[in-house]
Amino acid sequence: MTLASILRATSALAVSALLALAPSLSSSQVRMNPDPLLQYADVRLDGVNLFRVRGVSSLPAQERAESIESRIRAVAGDHGIDPASVRLEPESGYIQIYAGTTPIMLVTPADAQAEQLHLEAMAQLIQSRIRDAIVDYRAARSTERRIRGGLDAAGGTLLAATAAGLLVWLTGRLRRRVESAMRARIQTVGIQSFEIVRAERLREVVLGFIRALSVAGVAGIILLWLVFVLRQFPLTRGLGTTLLDGILAPLAKLGLGFLDAMPSLLFLVILYYAIRGTLRLVRAFFAAVARGNVSWSNFEPEWAMPTYNLIRMAIIALALVVAYPYIPGSDSAAFKGVSLFAGVVLSLGSSSAISNMIAGYMMTYRRAFRVGDRVKIGDVTGEVTEIRLQVTHLRTPKNEEVVIPNSQIVNGSVQNYSTLAKESSLLLHTTVGIGYETPWRQVEAMLLEAARRTSGLVARPEPFVLQTALGDFAITYEINVGCDDPHRMAQLYTALHRNILDVFNEYGIAIMTPAYVADPPDAKVVPKSKWFLSPAKPDPT
Repeated sequence: MTLASILRATSALAVSALLALAPSLSSSQVRMNPDPLLQYADVRLDGVNLFRVRGVSSLPAQERAESIESRIRAVAGDHGIDPASVRLEPESGYIQIYAGTTPIMLVTPADAQAEQLHLEAMAQLIQSRIRDAIVDYRAARSTERRIRGGLDAAGGTLLAATAAGLLVWLTGRLRRRVESAMRARIQTVGIQSFEIVRAERLREVVLGFIRALSVAGVAGIILLWLVFVLRQFPLTRGLGTTLLDGILAPLAKLGLGFLDAMPSLLFLVILYYAIRGTLRLVRAFFAAVARGNVSWSNFEPEWAMPTYNLIRMAIIALALVVAYPYIPGSDSAAFKGVSLFAGVVLSLGSSSAISNMIAGYMMTYRRAFRVGDRVKIGDVTGEVTEIRLQVTHLRTPKNEEVVIPNSQIVNGSVQNYSTLAKESSLLLHTTVGIGYETPWRQVEAMLLEAARRTSGLVARPEPFVLQTALGDFAITYEINVGCDDPHRMAQLYTALHRNILDVFNEYGIAIMTPAYVADPPDAKVVPKSKWFLSPAKPDPT
């Protein structure tokens, strides 16, 4: 037998079993209803539903159905009673059903009303079902049928084992081939590369899918085999029907639910593609604005993508409002409860996130700084490396990354050294305190000389000196110099301070900052001859 024929035989067996067992599907043996008089119960024999009966005031539906089942079973087991002897006897508004002289059940108008039939038609239908059930009951317990059931069960077992083994062999071979192909792919890329990680994850996903497919296939074959075998014997036929109900009833419910939800799902699919197309058009427009291809008066190019993000959120929110009524199960209490819980959790846990997000957009439109600017935020000075919706990243001169929440930036002050430096120079300034005995003109000349010696400063504006305070012990002088590169502030300050020290030492002027009580016996200056005492070395420039 070829592989294709084995698969066809297995499929035929599964389809035959499903078709044979489908009529026995029942949602429940008892139809629950708050009113006992409105409850219904199925009358079964060997797992086959014959008909249903309604409860009465003195006898619940389940007990009545069990009593009728026991009488039908007793009649079916008595071969002295001919199935043709099942007859109807009208009795004052009711119809009694007999098998020979044995009463089986009383057909009431309520039973007929449940099926929307006349009393006589309902009684005739039940009579026919009882006759057929007696015949089937006796035929299923014949020696020939028992032998045939055993042979069918053995054949089904062999076929199920063959199908399961074949499925395991095929999926195992497929898994080995996929694993070999994926391993060869991994060996062609560099070691410790991202491609290896991606290939390994893809391999795990594919192998896991094949493994799950194998397990699901074998489990399905076992379930079909078990249902088929149980259905071959009268004593276990009801168990087989119940097992089949447990498997197919949820699937049938899911299928019917899917069919009912098809119009809504179709609308959601159309809405999804409509929103997707709209977002693509909006993104293309704002991308053109960001590149400068499209000009918009009083609208900065760097505002384009943040504005697109805001419009995208608004479009998505509108789409969710439109789509909500069409989501399957959206009107259920469970769905509403989960939505309410998610809303509460979001509102309680995202207050800081939302405030940072709003602050991020406020900073964008205020243009407080851009990526690459040298800024001071609070006590942190550094270069802006990244501006995100929630936080801003700074790199300090010590090569440290500092992450600052946007809400903190909006609520504080920001010093931007780069914004005006691109148009006009940034002024670097430092102060010294010099005693009153030193002429201020001399001090200013020395400070300007120190500025002249400092390389890297701009010629415009020219350096200038301010006298900012007349203190108790010294005059405070402030030297101001121009700088066009805020990222070199630290180096320029260092060079300027060095030159100030050198110039003041050359002219023998002591820097008195912050204060002193009395003049020292020796001048607090460093003569030029001692500028390069060990281990210092002369500057080659």
